[in-house]
Amino acid sequence: MSLRIVTGLGGMVLVITTLSAAIRSFVLPRNEVVRMNVWVFMSIRSVFDVAAKMANSYERRDRIMAHYAPVALVALPVVWEALVSLGYVGMYWALGEGSWARCYELSGSSLLTLGTTTTHKVYIEALTYSEATLGLLLLTLLLSYLPTIYQAFSRREVTVALLELRAGTPPTAARLLGWLNHDGSVQNDDKQWAAWEQWFVEIEESHTSLPILSFFRSPQPGRSWVTSCGLILDTAALLFSVVDGPQPRQTQLTFKAGCLALNRVYRFFDDRTGIQPASLLPNEDAPDPDRADFDLACAELQAQGLTLYEDRAGAWQQYQELRSRYASALDFLAKLTMAPGLKIAG
Repeated sequence: MSLRIVTGLGGMVLVITTLSAAIRSFVLPRNEVVRMNVWVFMSIRSVFDVAAKMANSYERRDRIMAHYAPVALVALPVVWEALVSLGYVGMYWALGEGSWARCYELSGSSLLTLGTTTTHKVYIEALTYSEATLGLLLLTLLLSYLPTIYQAFSRREVTVALLELRAGTPPTAARLLGWLNHDGSVQNDDKQWAAWEQWFVEIEESHTSLPILSFFRSPQPGRSWVTSCGLILDTAALLFSVVDGPQPRQTQLTFKAGCLALNRVYRFFDDRTGIQPASLLPNEDAPDPDRADFDLACAELQAQGLTLYEDRAGAWQQYQELRSRYASALDFLAKLTMAPGLKIAG
């Protein structure tokens, strides 16, 4: 009797925990870590990492990793329903429904609303109805939030694609800053910087409340939301440290929003979920911009007609200080999402 009580209570706790994980994943409007989901995502990620290590090019690895987020998302309700089924098996057995095989058969029939197995006990019938309701609820939660996820993905990728048009292929901060100077001034681009500020705010909100979004890859292998974040922030850092003139207030706000967004997404994965990026190939880390890259960017900007500060050493020092505000987060997220490298000039 004591074993049945413990088994029944354990099954009830498992069902409640799983339902709580589902609600916190898709209903709770807060960036809360759901450990059950983290274990599912990390288990599936380990399989994809092994497959990606066997690829001999970035394009091949990108095609492999493009399937990771969709597979992990679809796996969530499968795991949830398996755990709910297991919990109800324990409760059916604790209530004396029969053997473990009989309880498993009844649980599967109820969860999937098949109706192939019945019982003649009223209280067991009530339990089967509750299991059928939960089975439908778990599937409905995912299906109802798929449009939300893909809408956020689509909005993110529109900005990523537009950046490539403005900053070239591969995109660089010097080219983007040159494009902003298309009319001979970088002081009248508030509308563009405001749009990027809004984009950063949406990134922070969506990629912490729906963290699986971080792993949805861009349709083109050379694009990445992480690289785009770094591109905008590098452009602002170049503008502040190199270009002679007042710093536009809207650009300052956008730079602050970008630093906050990247660092909050970074802390969400690093501190709260404990996820660490795996190295897919040796020596693949993109180096931080060095003085030669910085001087090349300055030469490009001068060639495009921008007026630069004469104190190049002081400008380099200020650029390093500004970049230090987001470099750690950028590097971590680039490794985590296997983003392509970023240059400030070239």
